[in-house]
Amino acid sequence: MATRASAVPTTQTYSLWRVILASSAGTLIEWYDFYLYGTLAVFFGSLFFPTTDPNTALLANLATFGAGFAVRPFGAIIFGRVGDLIGRKYAFLVTLAIMGLSTVLVGLLPGYATIGILAPILLVSLRLLQGLALGGEYGGAATYVAEHAPDDRRGYFTSYIQTTATIGLLISLVVVLITRESMSAEDFKNWGWRIPFLLSAILVVMSIYIRVRLRESPLFARLKDQGKSSKSPLRDSFGSRRNWRLILLALFGATAGQAVVWYTGQFYALTFLQATLKLPYQIAYGIMIVALLLGTPLFVLFGSLSDRIGRKRIMMAGCLIAAICYVPIYMAMVGAAGPLTQTGTDAAGQPIQVAQSANVVMLTLLVFLQVVFVTMVYAPIAAFLVELFPAKIRYTSMSLPYHLGNGEFGGWLPFIVTAINTWAVAQGFGANAKYVGLVYPIVVALMTFIVGSLFLKETNHIRIWDEVEGGAPESAQPEARRATAS
Repeated sequence: MATRASAVPTTQTYSLWRVILASSAGTLIEWYDFYLYGTLAVFFGSLFFPTTDPNTALLANLATFGAGFAVRPFGAIIFGRVGDLIGRKYAFLVTLAIMGLSTVLVGLLPGYATIGILAPILLVSLRLLQGLALGGEYGGAATYVAEHAPDDRRGYFTSYIQTTATIGLLISLVVVLITRESMSAEDFKNWGWRIPFLLSAILVVMSIYIRVRLRESPLFARLKDQGKSSKSPLRDSFGSRRNWRLILLALFGATAGQAVVWYTGQFYALTFLQATLKLPYQIAYGIMIVALLLGTPLFVLFGSLSDRIGRKRIMMAGCLIAAICYVPIYMAMVGAAGPLTQTGTDAAGQPIQVAQSANVVMLTLLVFLQVVFVTMVYAPIAAFLVELFPAKIRYTSMSLPYHLGNGEFGGWLPFIVTAINTWAVAQGFGANAKYVGLVYPIVVALMTFIVGSLFLKETNHIRIWDEVEGGAPESAQPEARRATAS
């Protein structure tokens, strides 16, 4: 029977909350910056891409959104190495600065009407920088908090980091909504959309100031003092067949399914409300804001629960339930939106259709259910990944499967699902075409459920402090990690 530490002797409760606040504040701002683009995804198509074909513009816009995710694994490798070699604190200070600068530059970027093809090129370049920064940020923040937390409450304390992605999305929605409502539609299109991006400069400076005052993770500091830190994190992480097995298991058995559930419930849902159901943006944003507010406390609930019953059970249950429920939920969303009403024509002479009799309460409930699935798969993932890898290569090793899952499987989800739906329309699927794209998140979530259920071992019993406190020696750590909780 594995024993577990009840406290970390080097970390007092009050300082742990300070660590969580500082780490979460910076991570939240990075998610806010990264998701501003997604919040304005439908709107950006006409700003930075040719508008001759609305569907093509939307797909190009969603592809640019996905580009930021495509490079996140590279950011994980680059900054993971820095974090394992120099320190967690230094790495996520650099990522925060890169993210902030890239976001401000998006707010200053001229549109397609002004500089032509250079506009989407520069936009993609800035999205790539944002992706690199985020690739290094999450692993650093999650590792930093986890290495301050007591072994028996790691799921609970890291769950606060897990809320930041959802809260960052929530804040981006609120800021964009307030900005749009405070001016005319023409002013917002001309210059008002820049305000949410430029505001991030103030938030980033404040967060950097808070983070500069933090100390290095006590576990990592002790690891360096004992001469156990890695001199070559990339070789130690990727030069071992055993470590590659853990990385691939984490990817296909945990993060891939977590990613598609996250982006279906919190990003594709918003795209679906606006682009497919034709809800006015005020109503669509309002639905998402309420659903996210209701769902956010569940991250802490499931994170804490994972300390008691295990990370794996909760994550696998979330993947399975989501896969079973997506089609019925989206069919119910279509029914709750009601019929479309033509309110005029756009500049190209195409009819403008709006859902004017939508059941907002029902739609909010249906989106909230998707957010519940998100909290189940996402709340335990940070603690699980931290516990899966040894401290000397933790930043590098955990960041790669996390960002491969969320970057490649999740980040491209809005584009893939929309592209499949567009294909289904062309193939004559009729009214059912809007559901065909859901096959993507369903298949990936089921894959993760099967792989994770069969091959993943539970990790919530693992004492990461044994590596530096004279518990199980480092040579015995692989066996300890393969043990199951009793």
